[in-house]
Amino acid sequence: MSRVEVINFGCRLNIAEGEAIRAAAGDQSDLIIINSCAVTKEAERQARQAIRRAARLRPDARILVTGCAAETNGALFSAMPEVAGLIANKAKSSPSSYGLATQHEPAPAVSGDGHARAFIEVQNGCDHRCTFCIIPYGRGESRSFPAGVIIDTIKRVIDEGRQEVILTGVDLTGYGADLPGKPSLGLLVERILKHVPNLPRLRLSSLDVEEIDDRLFDLLTGERRMMPHVHLSLQAGDDMILKRMKRRHNRAQSVQIVQRLKSQRPEIAIGADMIAGFPTETDEMFENSRKLISDCDIVFGHIFPYSPRQGTPAALMPQVPAPIIKERASALRAEAKTRNAQWLSSLIGTRQKVLIEQDGHSGHAESFAPVVLDVLAPKGNMRGTMVDVNIIGREGAKLLGVLA
Repeated sequence: MSRVEVINFGCRLNIAEGEAIRAAAGDQSDLIIINSCAVTKEAERQARQAIRRAARLRPDARILVTGCAAETNGALFSAMPEVAGLIANKAKSSPSSYGLATQHEPAPAVSGDGHARAFIEVQNGCDHRCTFCIIPYGRGESRSFPAGVIIDTIKRVIDEGRQEVILTGVDLTGYGADLPGKPSLGLLVERILKHVPNLPRLRLSSLDVEEIDDRLFDLLTGERRMMPHVHLSLQAGDDMILKRMKRRHNRAQSVQIVQRLKSQRPEIAIGADMIAGFPTETDEMFENSRKLISDCDIVFGHIFPYSPRQGTPAALMPQVPAPIIKERASALRAEAKTRNAQWLSSLIGTRQKVLIEQDGHSGHAESFAPVVLDVLAPKGNMRGTMVDVNIIGREGAKLLGVLA
C-alpha cells in the first residue's frame, strides 16, 4: 500500500513538518493531507485550489486540512464540501490525529535533499505579536526542542549521509526561552558543533536582529563550520514603519549588525525578508526600505507584498492601494536582483567549496551562492558530495563552474 499524500504550502518549517505528517499518517493511500499556510491571502487561495484539484483527481480519497490557515481560518476550509476534517497545527505530527497509535515522543521535523541537506525544526510558535503577522495565531506560543533531542536528530541525518544541516523555526532566535535554564540559540549551536564533530556544515534560517547576542555573533563570524550566510528578518528600512510593525529593532541596528558581521567575516552573504507596501507607508518611507538593500548589502532579498490578514492590528491601519503595493514590491525585487547579480559576478575567478545536491551536478557554495557545473561529473553522479569548483562565469542568478 502506498503512503499518504501530503501537499505542503509555505515556509521551510512547514515543509519539514510535512515529512513528519507523512510519517505519522503512515500507509493510508486513501488519505490526502493539505498542510496549509496563512502568511498571505494568496497562500490560502492556493490551498483551496489544491483541495479542489485533489478532489477532482482522486474523488475517492479523504481530504484533511492542517497547518496555519486551518487554525486562523478553519471555518473557511470546514465549509468546503471536499474537506473531511481539520487537524490542529499542534497535533498534525501525531499518529493519533490520523487514527493510529502513538508510538513515539514528539521529535524535530526533518526535510530536505535526502543526499545532501537536512532542514531540522528546533523551535515552533512565537511569543511576539508583529502587527502584520497572523502566524502566532496559527502556531501558538514559542516551543523549543531540548538540545539532546536535536543533537540526536542531527547525528542520525549525518549518519545517513547528509553533509549540511539547516536549523529552522518560526522565531529561531527565540529558541530556548521556554526550556529550563533558558538556553540561547548560540548555546544550542555550540553544543551541536561540540557533540557532532563530523557535521561538515551548519546553517541557520531567519534571524531576528535584536536577538543576535555575542555568543551567536562570535559563532557566525569565527566558527568555520558555520556557513557564511546570514538571513535577517528586517521587514522594512524605515523607523516609523518598523515601529508600526511592532518590530524590536530600528534601521540603524540593521545596518550596524551587518557592518559588524562583515567586518569580522567579509565573505558573509546577507539575505533578508522585506515587506513592500505596509499600511501608512509613504514614498519616502518606501525609499528608506529600498536603500536598505544597498546599505545592508542584501544579496538574497525575499520580498513580500503586504497582504492584510483579518484579526491583525495592521489590517485596521490605513491601507496602501494595491497597485502601489505591487509597484513597490517590483521595485524592491529589481533592486535585490541587481545587488545579487553584482555579488555573483564578483565571485567569478574564485574557488568555491560546493555541496552537490539532488540533480548531481549543481549545488550551493558556503555563502549559499548557487553553482552549476558546466559538464556532468566525469565519474557519474556526485550527489551528496563536497567538491572544489573554479567559478568561470554567471548565468542569470547562478554561477557556472568547473571542477578544480
